[in-house]
Amino acid sequence: MRRILLALALLLPLAAMASDNDTDKVNGDVHVTAGQHVGKASSVNGDVDVADHAVVEKASTVNGEVKLGQQAQAGEVDTVNGDIEMAAGARVQGKVEAVNGAIHLARGAEVDGHLSNVNGTITLEDAHAAAGIETVAGDITIGANSRVEGGILVDKPNNGWFHSGSTRKPVIVIGPHAVVQGTLEFRREVVLKVSDSAQIGPVKGATVEKFSGATP
Repeated sequence: MRRILLALALLLPLAAMASDNDTDKVNGDVHVTAGQHVGKASSVNGDVDVADHAVVEKASTVNGEVKLGQQAQAGEVDTVNGDIEMAAGARVQGKVEAVNGAIHLARGAEVDGHLSNVNGTITLEDAHAAAGIETVAGDITIGANSRVEGGILVDKPNNGWFHSGSTRKPVIVIGPHAVVQGTLEFRREVVLKVSDSAQIGPVKGATVEKFSGATP
């Protein structure tokens, strides 16, 4: 019991330090400088910019973009009405989620948690998503040499809350030598184009259109 109490006593100052190290803004951008370690970096009506090699527990914004620099790390990332950009070698250990925003993973970027949006493109360039990809109305491009575990889901629109772009068919492209493990499930009509050198799991709800070369 004494050891447990001692451990808790040591952890409490660390928790206080993490909360004191949070950066929150309203109507302004948040900048985490290169190599800096912070807790939560968040904004309303502003961007969150995490520079190269910086580390944050969470990066989030409403009406703004989130950018992770090269080799930057985050526990999780989310935005409403804004894009998410992960530069080369950036990593997110948890989920990456955008509502009405594009998500782009540059070469060597990794997402260990679920990767999802509602509306907006999702693009992987020789990148890795370890726990599945999900969208409702966005196009998805799994670029050459990219890897996805956990499959792909394109869900049907809920007409009670989502209308924009609901009649357009999302375009899903699986590029050369890309690997998608798990089921590719489509609960609405899509255009699915798969390189003849890609490897994919079972397909539900769509017909595969094969292509050769770098792009369809």
